[in-house]
Amino acid sequence: MMAIETSGRIEKVNGNELRYEEFVERYMEKNQPVVLTGLMDDWKACSDWVDENGQPNLRFFSTHFGKSKVQVADCNTRDFTDQMRVEMSVSEFIDQWCKEAVQEERGVTSNNGDIDKSVLYLKDWHFVKEYPNYAAYSTPHFVRDDWLNLYLDSYRMHRDPDSYQEKDEISCSDYRFVYMGAKGSWTPLHADVFRSYSWSANVCGKKQWFLLPPSQSHLVFDRNMKACIYNIFDNNISENLFPGFKKVNMIPDVQRLHLLSLEYISFFHVHVFIIMQATWLECIQEQNEIIFVPSGWYHQVHNLEDTVSINHNWFNSYNLCWVLDLMARDYNEAKEYIEDIRDICDDFEGLCQRNLAANTGMNFYDFFIFLARFTLANLVVLDNLARDTENVAGSLSPMVQQLAHNLASIKNIVLKMKSLECFSGDQGFMLDLGETHKDPKLSKLCYSLVQACGSIHKQQISSLCMKTIATHDSRSLTIIQNFCDGVSSPQDLVKFIDTVSTELAKSEAPE
Repeated sequence: MMAIETSGRIEKVNGNELRYEEFVERYMEKNQPVVLTGLMDDWKACSDWVDENGQPNLRFFSTHFGKSKVQVADCNTRDFTDQMRVEMSVSEFIDQWCKEAVQEERGVTSNNGDIDKSVLYLKDWHFVKEYPNYAAYSTPHFVRDDWLNLYLDSYRMHRDPDSYQEKDEISCSDYRFVYMGAKGSWTPLHADVFRSYSWSANVCGKKQWFLLPPSQSHLVFDRNMKACIYNIFDNNISENLFPGFKKVNMIPDVQRLHLLSLEYISFFHVHVFIIMQATWLECIQEQNEIIFVPSGWYHQVHNLEDTVSINHNWFNSYNLCWVLDLMARDYNEAKEYIEDIRDICDDFEGLCQRNLAANTGMNFYDFFIFLARFTLANLVVLDNLARDTENVAGSLSPMVQQLAHNLASIKNIVLKMKSLECFSGDQGFMLDLGETHKDPKLSKLCYSLVQACGSIHKQQISSLCMKTIATHDSRSLTIIQNFCDGVSSPQDLVKFIDTVSTELAKSEAPE
């Protein structure tokens, strides 16, 4: 196995001794990983899913959830950039897991003398969506500012009327997952979907993580920045294809220099070529520990023991820029790939957007609608909190400050979208804000948003505030209707944010 250089360990912090504001400042804003301890003691999963020996309670899973259909990866078989996956029931997966364990214990070998064993890994099980009444865990308050999953509880991120099927409802519904795998199962090198944040909680077992900072991510790509290394421990990684991953020994007694590209330097009159060696952060994640993986960090993960984990992908005001940057890169690639048919295509931009959605999970229109709906939800909640007579802190309330920060972040991202080709000219695109405001789905989003904010800041929400949200009793509706019927461009949404914010501030000012 080829060695890699690890430059340090990931910090471990007792979550009970960390304030939310500290988590934001030290980790979310700075995009730095951390391991949090002490936050899983009351989880139902930590008792139901773990047997008396501290191992995964496979019988419990098979008995209670055995009929669920799940995706299972064969860690020994590569399929393009991922591992080959098959669909099976949880019971079938557990039967195979137990069978492989017995064969390994007996030393059963194949015809060539090797132990005949495939390493299976259950991944991306949408457990919460499938079993909403089974409260396996409580999302830690540090990571509850989760716009992605709050939104997907009410809306779909992308719906193509030509390909939508009801049977896909679960598979496309959220980014809350359960993973289960035996010792030796692993996940290839990757950065997370949408360049989201992620958190992963070990219910039982032990994981080994290798993480690469975004500033060095180019070192694991090929010369054309298209293909990423699959397995950092592969002995056959081509130095010709992946020149950044090459290791070059420095001359003796000279401090190692890490450069961002190939450089020709003079050091003590000795001329040397230096290629930056990727330096990784390593982390051993123990049982009952939660790791926060920031945006854009490439990582490879190995299960050192039989393991069950809970994983969320999520984004919010602090990493929206990562989402937009990824979409811009993917859009340019999709556009470049079909550029030669532009002149004969009736709707070239529409085709680019469909390809972007297929490759990334959403397109610019989807992202814009997401931002517009979240803008509306933030304004409605902000309005109701301002009217809540029990909210004595008023504008100084951490919740109010967070909502204002959310709107400012959305505005900054939308301003960056003004130059996008899909919003130039008349694209026939319009989101009716009045109808959106009256939609029960928005009420559900508002309700979830205010609950999340209250939980994050440990602030009680009055029953009056919750009632006005549920019944659409909001001054913001009148202001919305007076402002415009809808938005069709980033300029419209920026104007809407500014106008409604100003009008709400006027209505809250003392006479």
